[in-house]
Amino acid sequence: MRKKLVGRLLLAAGLALVPWLAVLWTTLPDPYPAQHWRVAWVGFDALEIAGLLTSALLVRRSDHRAPPASIATAVLLLVAWFDVVTAGHCVVISLALACTLELPLAALCAVVALRPLVVASGQATTVQREAVHV
Repeated sequence: MRKKLVGRLLLAAGLALVPWLAVLWTTLPDPYPAQHWRVAWVGFDALEIAGLLTSALLVRRSDHRAPPASIATAVLLLVAWFDVVTAGHCVVISLALACTLELPLAALCAVVALRPLVVASGQATTVQREAVHV
C-alpha cells in the first residue's frame, strides 16, 4: 500500500512539473547576470570532489554505504550538461571535460552503485545451485 502511494505521489509530482518547464522556457531570460557565480561553481565542484573521495574510501573499505554515495556522486557528475550550457566562451573546454572526465566518472559511479546488486544476485544463484545439488 505504501509503495503504491509513494509511486503515485512521485508520478503526480513529475507530471505536475511538466507545465512548469513551459513557464520557465517562456519567462526566463537567456542571458542573466548571476551573483556569486564563482562561489556557486567552486562549491559545486567541491561537492563533486567530496563525492568522489567519499565513494573511493567507501569502495576501498567494502562499506555498504558505497552504493548510495556513488549514485549521489554520479548525479552530481551528470550535471555536467549544466556546466557546458553556461560555460560561455569556455564551452569547448567545458565540453571536453564533460566528455572525457565527468560523464565517464558518472558511469563508473553508476557501475559501482549497481555492482553489489549483481554480486548479490550471483551469490544467490550459487547458493540456489548448491541447494539443488545437496
